Amino acid sequence: MILVTLGTQDKQFPRLLDAVQKAIDDGAIKDRVVVQAGHTVYKSNDMEIFDFIEQEKFSAFLNSADLIITHGGVGTIMTALKEHKKILAAARLVQYGEHQSDHQVELLESFNDDHYLIYMKDLSDIRPYLAQADIFAPEKYVSNQDHMIHMIESWIDTH
Repeated sequence: MILVTLGTQDKQFPRLLDAVQKAIDDGAIKDRVVVQAGHTVYKSNDMEIFDFIEQEKFSAFLNSADLIITHGGVGTIMTALKEHKKILAAARLVQYGEHQSDHQVELLESFNDDHYLIYMKDLSDIRPYLAQADIFAPEKYVSNQDHMIHMIESWIDTH
């Protein structure tokens, strides 16, 4: 099963769903596809589309998914990384009115460089990314939270 999630942003992101639909139409995706579309209005006979999925059901979908396809939102990515899921991610871009800035590009480039996910830079044909995901083994994410807390505590203690 593939879980596609567009987060809860109030901006639409049909460009990503168009890319997934094209991959289905081309036969590159044969799996069940479940979508949390958020505010993106989209119709498909091939995907199970929900506006929003309550947290418990979303967690169940995420846990059973073989692949996560997502926008460049930190929340979704971090949740999927903690579950050691294969992730294909696309940035919402200003040029398409999908976001206020292109910060997701930097975020996804960084995660891609660290081998946590595959950044889909070109949504005109995602078949190469799907093929790459078949053999992709993401790095295990290690949180830096304890180190950050220690640094903050040390700074507070000395000031």
